[in-house]
Amino acid sequence: MCLFIIGHCIKHLLYSVNKIFPVWSISIDFLWGRCMGEECGTGGVQSRTVWCIHSEGWTTHHSNCRHSDKPESQRPCFKVCEWHQDLFEWEVSEWGPCVLASFHSNELKLRTTECVTAQHGIQRRKVHCVRTSNRTAVTERICEFFSPRLALEQACLIPCPHDCIVSDFSSWSGCSRTCGTGLQHRTRNVLAAPMYGGANCPNLTQTRTCANLSPCPVGESEHHYSLKVGPWSECRQPQHKGLWMSGRTMLDFTTGDTERNTVKRHIQSSQHHHHHLHHHHSLKGLEVEIGYQTRQVRCVRSDGKNAMLSLCTLDNGPGTFQSCIMPRDCETSDWSVWSPCSKTCRASDMSPGFRVRTRSITQTPIGLGKECTALEEKEACNIIGDLLPNCPRFSTDWGDCQVAPLLSQQDRRLNNVSVLCGGGIQTRQLYCVQVPDNSSPHHRKEVSRPVSGRLCTGDLPSAVQPCSIPCPQLCLLSSWSSWGACLHDNCMETHGRKGYRQRRREVLEEGSGTESCAHLLESMPCEDPVCFLWQVQSEGACVPTEGNCGNGTRTQTVACVNSQGQLVPEELCEDEPPPKEVSCVMACSGDCVLSSWSDWSSCSHSCSSKSSEGRQSRTRTILGLPGEAKACPAAAALEEWRTCNDHPCITFYWEASPWGPCIEDSSMNLNGTGYWNGTATCAVGVQIRKVVCMKTGVGPVIPKRCPEAARPDTIQPCLLPCKKDCIVTPFSEWTACPTTCLPGIDTISSRYRFIIQRAANGGQECPDTLYEERECEALLVCPIYRWKTHRWHPCTLVPDSVQQGMTGASESCGKGLEMRGVSCVDEYDEMAAVSECLQWAGPMPSRFRSCWVPCRDDCTFSSWSKFSECSGCGSRRTRKRTLTGRSRKQDRCQHEDLYPLVESEPCPCEEFVSQPYGNWSSCILLETPVQGSLQGWRGRREVRDCGHGLRYRAVACLDHEAHLVSPDLCSESGLVEEVCHIPCPLDCKLSDWSPWSACSASCGSGLKIRSKWLREKPFNGGRPCPKLDLKNQVYEAVPCRSECGQYEWVTDPWSVCTINTVDELPACGEGVQSRKIRRGSEDLVSSVNETFCDQDEIPPQAQTCILPCPNDCVMSQWSQWSTLIYSCDVRMRTRHVLRPPVADRVCPDSSQTEPCSLNSTCFNYHYNVSSWSTCQLSEHAICGQGTRTRLLDCIRSDGKVVDLSVCEELGLPQPWRLTMNCVMDCPFNCILSDWAPWTECSHTCGSKGVMTRSRRVLQQAHDEGRPCASQLSQSKPCPISPCYTWLLSDWSPCTVEGAECGEGKRERNLTCVVHWSDWLDSPYPSKTVEDEKCGDRVRKESEQELQQPCFVPCPGDCHLTEWSQWSSCQLTCLEGRSFETVGRQARSQAVVIQVLENQDSCPHQVFETRPCKGGKCHSYEWRTSAWNDNERSVWCQRSDGVNVTGGCFPQNRPTTVRHCHPPCTKPFSHCKQSGVCGCEKGYTEVMTTHGFLDYCTKTPGTDNKKADVKTSSGRLKPGTTQIQDFFGEWSLQPLDEGKPLSGILYYIILYYIILYYIILIIFFMIILYIIFIFFIVIYYEHTLPFRSLGSIRYFPE
Repeated sequence: MCLFIIGHCIKHLLYSVNKIFPVWSISIDFLWGRCMGEECGTGGVQSRTVWCIHSEGWTTHHSNCRHSDKPESQRPCFKVCEWHQDLFEWEVSEWGPCVLASFHSNELKLRTTECVTAQHGIQRRKVHCVRTSNRTAVTERICEFFSPRLALEQACLIPCPHDCIVSDFSSWSGCSRTCGTGLQHRTRNVLAAPMYGGANCPNLTQTRTCANLSPCPVGESEHHYSLKVGPWSECRQPQHKGLWMSGRTMLDFTTGDTERNTVKRHIQSSQHHHHHLHHHHSLKGLEVEIGYQTRQVRCVRSDGKNAMLSLCTLDNGPGTFQSCIMPRDCETSDWSVWSPCSKTCRASDMSPGFRVRTRSITQTPIGLGKECTALEEKEACNIIGDLLPNCPRFSTDWGDCQVAPLLSQQDRRLNNVSVLCGGGIQTRQLYCVQVPDNSSPHHRKEVSRPVSGRLCTGDLPSAVQPCSIPCPQLCLLSSWSSWGACLHDNCMETHGRKGYRQRRREVLEEGSGTESCAHLLESMPCEDPVCFLWQVQSEGACVPTEGNCGNGTRTQTVACVNSQGQLVPEELCEDEPPPKEVSCVMACSGDCVLSSWSDWSSCSHSCSSKSSEGRQSRTRTILGLPGEAKACPAAAALEEWRTCNDHPCITFYWEASPWGPCIEDSSMNLNGTGYWNGTATCAVGVQIRKVVCMKTGVGPVIPKRCPEAARPDTIQPCLLPCKKDCIVTPFSEWTACPTTCLPGIDTISSRYRFIIQRAANGGQECPDTLYEERECEALLVCPIYRWKTHRWHPCTLVPDSVQQGMTGASESCGKGLEMRGVSCVDEYDEMAAVSECLQWAGPMPSRFRSCWVPCRDDCTFSSWSKFSECSGCGSRRTRKRTLTGRSRKQDRCQHEDLYPLVESEPCPCEEFVSQPYGNWSSCILLETPVQGSLQGWRGRREVRDCGHGLRYRAVACLDHEAHLVSPDLCSESGLVEEVCHIPCPLDCKLSDWSPWSACSASCGSGLKIRSKWLREKPFNGGRPCPKLDLKNQVYEAVPCRSECGQYEWVTDPWSVCTINTVDELPACGEGVQSRKIRRGSEDLVSSVNETFCDQDEIPPQAQTCILPCPNDCVMSQWSQWSTLIYSCDVRMRTRHVLRPPVADRVCPDSSQTEPCSLNSTCFNYHYNVSSWSTCQLSEHAICGQGTRTRLLDCIRSDGKVVDLSVCEELGLPQPWRLTMNCVMDCPFNCILSDWAPWTECSHTCGSKGVMTRSRRVLQQAHDEGRPCASQLSQSKPCPISPCYTWLLSDWSPCTVEGAECGEGKRERNLTCVVHWSDWLDSPYPSKTVEDEKCGDRVRKESEQELQQPCFVPCPGDCHLTEWSQWSSCQLTCLEGRSFETVGRQARSQAVVIQVLENQDSCPHQVFETRPCKGGKCHSYEWRTSAWNDNERSVWCQRSDGVNVTGGCFPQNRPTTVRHCHPPCTKPFSHCKQSGVCGCEKGYTEVMTTHGFLDYCTKTPGTDNKKADVKTSSGRLKPGTTQIQDFFGEWSLQPLDEGKPLSGILYYIILYYIILYYIILIIFFMIILYIIFIFFIVIYYEHTLPFRSLGSIRYFPE
């Protein structure tokens, strides 16, 4: 839009210029197009559209325009491409100062008066597009291609104008005259100078006339006369003699000596003027020229007018001329090059760096020459710092994990440290390294060069952390299985008749660590081994061949099985297979029926020896009696015995040693790199172990005794650990050698490096050298320069030609100046530059001094005599002189206060007294140096915090006058030492663990407990005890389990069914059988205490039985009852026919059922899990990773705990985890760093000097660790050396030499004193000593101002006061918050007028400011006093309570006078704020009919609250109420020409106001009632049709 408007403006302009001819027009809408070109750079072309337009604005053919005037339509350009973004960038300057934004002129005044907090301002900056390579400017279109141009302006705030703020006036001075009429004055000070366009300071002085009661005596002169001296003129050469007469010398503090002093006083605010002068290497540059100064002496009258000199006394008038030193300004060398930037790396705080440059003094100022300006300049650098390298940071390398530091004193004596495991602690080494850039090669990123630790900023990383050493776990094995069958060593290759019987056990939990599991297989030699045999899998029922009984056949299924009972191919069984049908016999009636053989009993011995062999038996019983013709077998035939475990009691097993280390095996090398379980490895090697055949209880035997097939492997592949070469950092840079000469000191430069990774597995070992030293190159001997002084020249006086024209000049004598040459020479007395001596030889010696040419009337003296002899310490010695010549007769020479004839000085004394001072230091242990300790903590020793040490106390060495002297005069060290002892901490000591108690439950899970008890409490910061109970014991409880089947009832087989026969009846039918019950254990069938077995489960010892008769049916024994787990319904058991009955008899039932009774004949089972145990650690661990366990019980439905195998056989689900990992906190002792080196003395002299050292906490104590020592810092006193200080005296009063008023000077002295550092608190006073002990007096005098010009006003002079004190530091604040960080102070000089006639010659009042720190924000508020006769005082007060002028807003100033018309003359009346007369508090107004106050009557009851209302007079004279006060004070204004309302009219108006509000409320209520009626009518109109039409739905429109 803007371009469009510009285009139309150009068209109209062209139309107005040329109304006839067509002109060329440029495409304003597009101007120059984009730069086009095939390549980037300068080969581009820009184009624009040019057309011909008529003067009336319409476009015409281009031939109508002059071709020579046609603008260019194309021009070359620079084509910008994307890659140019790295070549160009915006360069932005800093924001300029905030200046007031421009407003219209008519708004300026309004804006100034309405400013409340701040004014709108604007800041500007410059933005250019530059090349990044050389920072040259290019067209902005290039940078605009990538990013828009940054803003050139931004809004800012300027505080509102601050007016000048001055203090209150001082009290009035005394009258300037003692008689007649004089003047008085009072002054005030500037507290804050005007800023930001504020009002200037008001007049600081007020003057008024004063009249004395006593008139001046008649005849006394009206005026007094005073001798007044003017200021000295500039020092000049004699040839400028007449110039000083060209004008009167007036009092001016901006010229001459005052200018030099002003620069000294306000050096912070002075501008720096750089003098680039050349060095002067000749003596000419050090020459001093002597000139002269003159001054006027006038006689002035008390009214300030000049008078004849003869009216002033001139007995010994002031001199009007004097010698002086011609001034020369300070000269400096050229600026040095800028120092490197202090910010050399990229930090996170984004703060800029600084660089400095310096210059040196080549010529010190002489006389009143200009002082040297700043010799150092500083500027910011590397503000952004993106191109800087990264800042150094701390690098760390953790050491090995160690458990021993966690042990208490008691555990350390009991434990084998080498086997400790579990939680531990590890430290690491901290060192500062230079972080490489991301662009550096990969191999350079791995190792960084160490640098000085001072370059690493921020807090040190933690140097200690917890760690863990894995604990070895024992291998958990199952019980041995039973011995197997006799088998060949290799069943696939059978040879001979020798075989082995074996038993096995399994690994339940693999172990870890160096220990391997014990052997898992044991073998026993045997004969006739059989690996495969035929086994009958199942047998069918006996089927008689003929009839129902007799011989028959039974089918059986056979299979070839191995020793584990697994089916194998039949060809492996060498023997013939058993027949599939075998003969059997079905008992007939009358046959004896026997039961099947029982299972073989357990073997009586596990093996056979010469004295014993194993036997086992089986039995069967008679189930049916035979007939008369047949008989049952004898009792011996019902039991069979056989030998078992007939193998000898000799077992063998293979014992394997632990695997050896992994060694290289060239046959298995995988070219250096391989993969093992998907993980890259270095190489594959082999491990070897020894395998020996062991005989149980004997030891190693020949290998043939053990089965070869079970021999463990002796070699296995393994992963070779990668070789680790030692990695060290590069050497650090050599420490810097001194850049300046150090005479007589051998300097050493060193460098160091750190081990990052130590060598392992055959890698390259670390180098022996980690620290190197070398001598610095021999520095040049410090150049020897010295000041060479020449002889003093004769005393130079003011030339005679000058003295002849001056008053008071009679002879060439008096005060003058003498000078000498001072040159700078080297050690060969060759001339050198002045700057060399200023650097190496100190300040230049004085080149001039005052001298005196004796006059004829001067007093003359003899030479001083020698000092008298001393009588001892504390005495004084004297010397004398006498007057000579005419001086002996002159009275003025007799004044010994002016011309002393005797001098005395104290005698030297060599007696000194040592006196202990201060308190003893803390006990400091003797240090044991640690070799090779750089700045890390790897391989830390135990910090010793107890034992024998020393404590120190300072000793003050005093002379005979109780003044401090060097401590070397009293002792060697200046300290007193005393042996001390720090008690060692004792840890809490507990007893050893007691044995584990028995398991609390005899069946299932329970608890077992062990405990420790307290033996010694901790002492002196030892490790605290764990949490103890009331008995001072600590317990540990873990779950345990007791096997439920450990003790059980053992039963013998049932006896034969016994029938009680009577009269020889057949012994058949119902009988009784019995059995024996024994108490035994699972493994040992022997009698034990019957209480170990459950009495509720004791088996029955007798039962009824039925012995079938010969013709009866014989059934087998009942099977076991069926087991029902979840559905307790019925249970069943079965039996089958063994002998059929005769024809007329039947067999009993072959099955039997009965209902299940829960918890009686039928049970349910479920798992129950116990609570978690405490965290259990390995035997050799004290903390760290542990295990928590819980146990599982199998619970029967009646609550009884049964064996776990019951639930396992039932296949019940078990979802619980029985073990889980846990962590037991480690008792970390507090770990402290080493003591830092002792600091320098905090004070170089005096009694307050201390040296300190400190250490920091690397690891806080944790859990039961030893707490940190309370002493983290130590201090010891420094020797008390005397303090020598230059002491400046106070300024002397202003004195004018030889006159009463005018230009004078004030002085102060510089003396060297000896003192203690605490001047005020020291009981010993300071003492003046020789200047040499305080240092160079010349340098100190050059730094201090010892003389100041001053002015003593003459009577009648109009003059300036002395400078006021600096005001308090005040900040420019905005709404109570600081607007800036640096505050300002101000001081001022006011003008004092002594005679009104001299007002025109008065100087202007002056003030000055200076920056300050620590300022405060002040607020200002108007304050008022109480009204007194309708007047009050109003003043402005600062927030700190100081009354000021200025600072408060004038618009808010309260009034000081209140006016009422007519005046309030009635008693007890006063003028109110509204301008109406009212009564004072306690009185009631009585108004006239015209509304004016008639009189004030006392309000009843104000004095006595119990006053009777009936006695109150004047009902129409109401008392004062709050509402009346309100209306009377503000609201009710006069209605008629300012007349106040009367009392009756007041209440009439109040009545009508209340009536008006009542009527208004009634009106609104009527309106609301009408609206309510309206809505009721509308409602009935809509609902009436529905009610009248019943069911017809009618919807009105």
